[in-house]
Amino acid sequence: MSVSEDFTSSTGPFRGELLAHCYRMLGSAEEAEDLVQETYLRAWRSFASFEGRSSVRTWLYRIATNVCLTEIERRGRRPQPARLSAQAQAQDPETPLVTALAVPWLQPLPDALLSGAGDDPAAVAASRAGIRLAWVAALQHLSARQRAMLILRDVLEWPAAQAAELLGTTTTAVNSGLRRARAQLAHALPAEDELSEPTEPGQRALLERFAAAFESADISALSELLREDVALEMPPEPTWFAGRAAVLRFFATRALDAPERFRMIPAMANGQTAFAVYRRENDGAYHADAVTVPTLTATGIARIVTFRNPGLFTLFGLPMIHGTGA
Repeated sequence: MSVSEDFTSSTGPFRGELLAHCYRMLGSAEEAEDLVQETYLRAWRSFASFEGRSSVRTWLYRIATNVCLTEIERRGRRPQPARLSAQAQAQDPETPLVTALAVPWLQPLPDALLSGAGDDPAAVAASRAGIRLAWVAALQHLSARQRAMLILRDVLEWPAAQAAELLGTTTTAVNSGLRRARAQLAHALPAEDELSEPTEPGQRALLERFAAAFESADISALSELLREDVALEMPPEPTWFAGRAAVLRFFATRALDAPERFRMIPAMANGQTAFAVYRRENDGAYHADAVTVPTLTATGIARIVTFRNPGLFTLFGLPMIHGTGA
């Protein structure tokens, strides 16, 4: 076996979980892909000197984590999301609000990109764990090293000593940093993230009704699916709409003003069902418009995150035009 073949067979099975790792750190699928490429480039350059003192998986995570930390340091600290003022909300509940989770650079992560983990159950679990959209958004409130500590300990379940060795610090520092990270994360996560989801048949029915309501511009049907405290976010815009009345008002006046204006194509993102939204244009065809990720709970839809970025369709492997209006 050549060196190239040995490298590919040794490192290839971990690409999916390394992408998930970089995505948790950065919050952007496109940036995560770039950093995974950099990880493999660095690994290839040093593969001949790899002595097997750790597993290949641990070695790759060390490289990927350092690549992420270096990138975050290189670009400087991004401005943190502005927090929602409860007093401002009480004073003017009709207006769009700044959300505690609005992360301008946040992107959905297509589940299809997590392939490549092979049949290894540990690799599959590592790539699928901890990628829920709200959780990844909340991670961005932490410092880069806090993110790394929390991901290594709580998602990958590494021992504190192993995490400390990777990060070049002490076990005491990791445990202390982890406590602070957990407290900050709990504060940043939306309350609905802790609520149970509907059963599988209930999920399918709810999502089908959600798509049908959008395609038929049926505000009344959509109203029946939303929780009273539903929130609508549209990254990279820093505003949201809070409450069923405000969300429905936005849809009625800005989007769902005519039937058959949109087509909703199911997709998978962040381990949950999403929709590729196509908008009908003057040529009669449906053009790529947005990716929408609804958060389901047992009591209805609690959050809708809509990414108005047609470029994401390429990331999802979806066509830019979907049929015609005929």
